[in-house]
Amino acid sequence: MFDLTNKTAIVTGASRGIGQAIAEAYAQAGASLVLTSRKLENVGPVAEAIRAAGGRAIALAAHAGDPAAAEAVIQAALAEFGRVDILVNNAATNPHFGPLLSAEASHFDKIFEVNVKGYFFMIQAAAPAMQAQGGGKVINVASIAGINPGPWMGVYSVSKAAVIMLTKALAAELAPANIQVNALAPGFVKTKFSAALWTNPTLSAGIGKLTPAGRMAEADELTGAALYLASDASSFTTGSVLVVDGGITLGALPLS
Repeated sequence: MFDLTNKTAIVTGASRGIGQAIAEAYAQAGASLVLTSRKLENVGPVAEAIRAAGGRAIALAAHAGDPAAAEAVIQAALAEFGRVDILVNNAATNPHFGPLLSAEASHFDKIFEVNVKGYFFMIQAAAPAMQAQGGGKVINVASIAGINPGPWMGVYSVSKAAVIMLTKALAAELAPANIQVNALAPGFVKTKFSAALWTNPTLSAGIGKLTPAGRMAEADELTGAALYLASDASSFTTGSVLVVDGGITLGALPLS
């Protein structure tokens, strides 16, 4: 049920962190990969490593938030592998870290361009191919910040809340076409993207104290959930938000 042989998966923001971990897990499960990042030199080595391990992968430069780039990615996937079965929207940005009211209009514009509109444009481009072949899977990487606001990440939190609602709205619209649309909501994950948190001793210690698991996650701890949402195992799961957070959203302090 978790086998992805003969499936083609697109993963945006696949040059590092969660995107790279998901891409590698999908390759191990048998999928062919189309990996994107803003710069080809960043994502190219990930595709090369997958090919060196016996997998199939291509790398593309694509600006998240550009509808023409989204369409180009889909067409490249169809040209190379003939199908688009799985779309993982993972590319994200957060140029503002601080009080929400200190955010500038440019911060809102950039964050929503990439984190929300970028996801929408990719789904809009991929949906026709999925419909034509009888179904597909969309996994939107959201965040627990879209459920409860993250510290000093107000604009980012608002964008991830929008991703969750985008997921639910499209899940309802695309379910009749056998396209499942779900969100993966990680807690605090130790990646370059979140370095402002885990490199700050005060913030890092605070996160550890508030998380029942007592620590931040590693990127590969998200891959099991991502594999479930991409595989036949989730054929009746749509519009869901799968939280993987070590228990922090429980609001309970660790017992030890």
